[in-house]
Amino acid sequence: MEENKQQAEIINLREVTKKLWANKRLFYKTLPIAFVLSSIFIVSIPRYYNSEVKLAPETEGSLAGGALGSLASSFGFDLGGMQGSDAISPLLYPDLMEDNGFVTSMFNFKVKDIEGEINTTYYDYLKNHQKTAWFMYPMEWIEKSFSKETKKKSDFDPYHLSKKDEKLTEKIRENVKVSIDKKSGVITINTKAQDALICKTLADSIKNRLQTFITDYRTNKARHDYEYYKKLTADAKKDYEKARRIYGTYSDANTDLVLTSYRAKVEDLENDMQLKYNTYSTMCTQLEAAKAKVLERTPAFTVIKGADVPVKPAGPKRMLFVAGMLLLTFIGTSARILLDKSNTANQ
Repeated sequence: MEENKQQAEIINLREVTKKLWANKRLFYKTLPIAFVLSSIFIVSIPRYYNSEVKLAPETEGSLAGGALGSLASSFGFDLGGMQGSDAISPLLYPDLMEDNGFVTSMFNFKVKDIEGEINTTYYDYLKNHQKTAWFMYPMEWIEKSFSKETKKKSDFDPYHLSKKDEKLTEKIRENVKVSIDKKSGVITINTKAQDALICKTLADSIKNRLQTFITDYRTNKARHDYEYYKKLTADAKKDYEKARRIYGTYSDANTDLVLTSYRAKVEDLENDMQLKYNTYSTMCTQLEAAKAKVLERTPAFTVIKGADVPVKPAGPKRMLFVAGMLLLTFIGTSARILLDKSNTANQ
């Protein structure tokens, strides 16, 4: 029985091969057509490049960097964020891309293409210097024809964008991906652009923007405290200098007097000056402590992998696409031949 089945399968395979070979002229038609059409389609799609940056901000607490921290991260817990005083855990940094304020801050990034023909802002680059496939031109024309022009606002509000600006922010979210490794805390920034140099510049600019945000957030309270003590120190210094001038002027004007009332007045002025000096000295100490706190809270960043100018485009994969379309065409043509032959045989 098994030998008969194997012989039947061999016979069927031979019959299939004969049927396909008998209709080889159909393949001579469909495969070249598929090759030409798929080539025209994929060549019209603009190529894009990818660049990547990896950086590691310092984390507070010894538990976050140890084995216990890695174990907790595997279950979705961040011991570094639980130990620290930050309201925003580092695991939430990638969510900044959901905020329009953070995304629209990239509008003013300066970009320059590798040929030196484009030197503008990232906003203008996305709006006026993007290549599109030829089959998208009718859709863009229809969209422009039916879209209503809106008056520009004097004050830009990132949370009240026009349709065009909202579309650009979504484009930025597609081109920029920020992720973080829960175990190591390494932040990865992936960028995509139609120009290699702009792709690299964009990655560096976002890295700097993210570093600025993290630094400002981490040092926000410490900087407010520093400014507060700075003002108190300046006021204490003025009070001390004023008390010293009054004491010096009164002492110089009454040098020869030995009256008890004079001595009491001098002692009062001297005591007041000493109190003002003590206050000023205390404020200076507090100011230095606040300054040290700012430096302590300022995170250090280690760039594990810097952005480079990509040599080869990341996509689209033209050869793979054409090969895939040829394979699908071959399968489809073969299926049609076999189905047609089986139908005629049944009839």
